[in-house]
Amino acid sequence: MIEALRTQNPGDTTTSTAAGTTTAAPAPAFSLPDPAAVEAAVRQAAADEIMPRFRQLAAEDIVEKNGPHDLVTVADRRAEEHLTAALTALLPGSRVVGEEAVHADPGVLEALHGDAPVWIVDPVDGTRQFVHGDPGFATLVALAHRGEVLASWTYAPALGLMAVARRGAGAELNGVPLRSGSPDPGAVLDVATSHFDFTNDDQKRVLAALDTGGIAPRPCGSAGLEYLHIARGDLDATAFSWENAWDHAAGLLLVHEAGGASGTVAGQPFRIEGGNALPFTAARDAETARRILGLLAAAN
Repeated sequence: MIEALRTQNPGDTTTSTAAGTTTAAPAPAFSLPDPAAVEAAVRQAAADEIMPRFRQLAAEDIVEKNGPHDLVTVADRRAEEHLTAALTALLPGSRVVGEEAVHADPGVLEALHGDAPVWIVDPVDGTRQFVHGDPGFATLVALAHRGEVLASWTYAPALGLMAVARRGAGAELNGVPLRSGSPDPGAVLDVATSHFDFTNDDQKRVLAALDTGGIAPRPCGSAGLEYLHIARGDLDATAFSWENAWDHAAGLLLVHEAGGASGTVAGQPFRIEGGNALPFTAARDAETARRILGLLAAAN
């Protein structure tokens, strides 16, 4: 039985679960930077460091991190350095947890447990797509404080898409409000799952529970763009078996502020600090999330 899901109506600062409604966390004791200034910084990092290298990478610009499917490029590193400088300048005293910084020093993750505001950055989400000249990649930035994601920016520069979400203020794509809506009654659910190249045998077994009637699973691409697809109502749900904050923080807020829901197989909200029961889901609505989690929990 899935007992709790995180859901939120756009523009609402309360969080609803199956057990009741909780009020929002206290307002942070710092002023949030101008969202437009953050958006400009994200766009500038992509313009300076990512797009000039799109479809222009040399062999020496690409390095394997943990295997042939886990790649990093000079664009990832340079964009993260660019964003680290720009974002901390916009919010003095803030910290940055970036994918490449954590790879170099796992201790960087400790900032997620501290009292300072934290920028969570994935400079190129979908590096494999970027390397292969596929435009399906994104730059993900989220601002969090004491485990709460306050705002997020999902930018797909090659597709011309900028999605922005603010906690309690809704979500927009290129300035137009986003609403995830609900799947049509009886419709087959389109679900993006952890890619088989990045899952072990046990994870594959659990995710295989979604290969059943009424559900059409497929391997995910850029996690950030899959969240955007949910927020737009173009995808019904995800099922992910990894919890890196830089992959999920921005997208989860985007989905919540568009009216969607998320939860783990333990029936708890996803925690960006880690230690989650996996897999977890994000979905267009709470009913869809419960259906996905029920299948996953039964196989877990």
